[in-house]
Amino acid sequence: MSASPPNILWICTDQQRYDTIHGLGNEAIRTPTLDALMAESVTFTGAYVQSPVCTPSRASFLTGRYPRTTRCRQNGQQLPADEVLVTKMLADAGYDCGLVGKLHLAPCQGRAEVRGDDGYRVFHWSHHPKPDWEESDYGRWLQAQGVNWDELYGVPPGQQVGPGIPTQYHQTTWCADKTIDFIREQRDGPWLMSVNPFDPHHPFDPPQEYLDKYDPAAVPLPNYTPGELEDKPDFQRIAHRGAYGGRGLSFATLSERQRREIIAAYYAMIELLDDQVGRMLAALDETGQRDNTLVIFMSDHGEMLGDHGILLKGPYFYECAVHVPLIIRWPQRFASNARYDGLVEMVDLVPTLLEAAGLPLPLRVQGRSLYNVCVEPGDHHARREHVLCEYYNAMTGHGGAAHGTMLRTATHKICVYHGRDEGELYDLEADPQEARNLWSLPEQAALKLDLMKRCFDASVFTMDPAPPREAGF
Repeated sequence: MSASPPNILWICTDQQRYDTIHGLGNEAIRTPTLDALMAESVTFTGAYVQSPVCTPSRASFLTGRYPRTTRCRQNGQQLPADEVLVTKMLADAGYDCGLVGKLHLAPCQGRAEVRGDDGYRVFHWSHHPKPDWEESDYGRWLQAQGVNWDELYGVPPGQQVGPGIPTQYHQTTWCADKTIDFIREQRDGPWLMSVNPFDPHHPFDPPQEYLDKYDPAAVPLPNYTPGELEDKPDFQRIAHRGAYGGRGLSFATLSERQRREIIAAYYAMIELLDDQVGRMLAALDETGQRDNTLVIFMSDHGEMLGDHGILLKGPYFYECAVHVPLIIRWPQRFASNARYDGLVEMVDLVPTLLEAAGLPLPLRVQGRSLYNVCVEPGDHHARREHVLCEYYNAMTGHGGAAHGTMLRTATHKICVYHGRDEGELYDLEADPQEARNLWSLPEQAALKLDLMKRCFDASVFTMDPAPPREAGF
C-alpha cells in the first residue's frame, strides 16, 4: 500500500443512462451536485459497461474481468467463489470496507442474496426498496421508524409511474444516511464505501415533491421513429410490444403523454439522487476528508426509456443501454474540470483503484488503469480502439435464445447475435441515433466482415489470463 492511499467513495446508481446529467448536455434535468462534481473531476464521456444487465455488469466491474471470464453472465447466477472482488483485495490490504444498498452478485428472486467473501465489514443490504425480505436492512430501518411501506407508497398496483415513498424515508435517502454514518466513523486507516441505491431503476416512483418538479410536457420524447425496428432483431420487435420478452411494460400501447410521464419520473428520481450525493460529499467536507477521498460516480448500465420503441432493459446494445456516466474526483492527485473523450470500459476501474492504493495488479485482472489519464487527461492517444459488451441469456423472457456481443469503435458499432442470421451495424458518425441498421446492405459487406472479425478477436482475447504458462513450456 502507498504511503497515503485514498479513501474511496464509490457511488453506483442502478440503470442510469449517460445522457441524464445537466452538465453532459441534458437541458431538461436538474443535477446541480453532479454538475459541480464534474467541475472538480475527470469526466469520462466514452465509458461503457460490459453488460446491459445488472449481475453480469456488477460482477465485471467489481472484479475487473469480462462477463464470459467471470462466468457470471446472467441475473440469477452466483458469482463463482474463486472470483475476487476489488473490495476483498482492498480489505486484505488494510481498507475498512462498507456497502449500502444493492450488491446483486447472487440469485435474489424471492430470497435474500447469499454473500461471498466480499471484504465488506459493514453490510447494509437492500436489493430493492420494497421491504419484502426479512434480511433487508432498509426494511428493518423502516420498521424502527414506525413506517409502513404499503401505507406510504403511492403507485397504484399494476402501474409503473407515480409517487413513491416520501423523501425522508426513501431508500436513496437511507443510502446517503448510512454512508454519512460510515464516513464519520473514527478509524486509523483508509476506507471504501460502496453506495448502491436502487434508483433510477423502474418502477418510476420518485417522492411526490420530486415528481412535481417535472412537467411531462416539457421533457423530450423518446428517440423513436415508427417502423425503425422492421430490419432489427426480433427481440426488439417483441420488446416494443412488451419489455422482458413481451411480458412487461409496453411502449406500443402507451400514449405520448404516458411516455413523457415515464421520462419525467425518471428524471425526478435522478434529481433525488443528485441531492443525496450532495449530502454525502458535504460529509466529506465536514469531516476534513475531501482532499484524500477518491470519489467515483457511475451506473451499472442504462435504460431504454422508450428510445427505439423499447422500455427498461434486455438484449440491446444501444447507447442508452450501455453508455453510462463516469466521474472520478481525487483533489489531491487528479485533474479537475477535465473531460476524457476516449473509449473506456468499466473493467478499467479495478486497476485504477489498485494503482491509486499502491497495490499490485493481479494477473487475473483484465482492465487497464485510468490513473494516468486522471492525472493528465489532456492530449492522450486513444486508450482503446474499441469497447466490448456481452449479453448471454442474461435475463429470462427470451426463451434462452438471446446471445449477443457488441463491439463499438469511435465511429461504428456492430452487434452480433449468435446462432441467428440477424444483427446490427451502425455508422455512428452519420447516424448517431442508431436508427438505420446497415447489417443487410450489400454495399456494407466489407465493413461488416471487418467489424465481425474484430468482434470475434475481442471475444477470444477476453479469455481468462490466469493461471500463467509455466516457465519452460
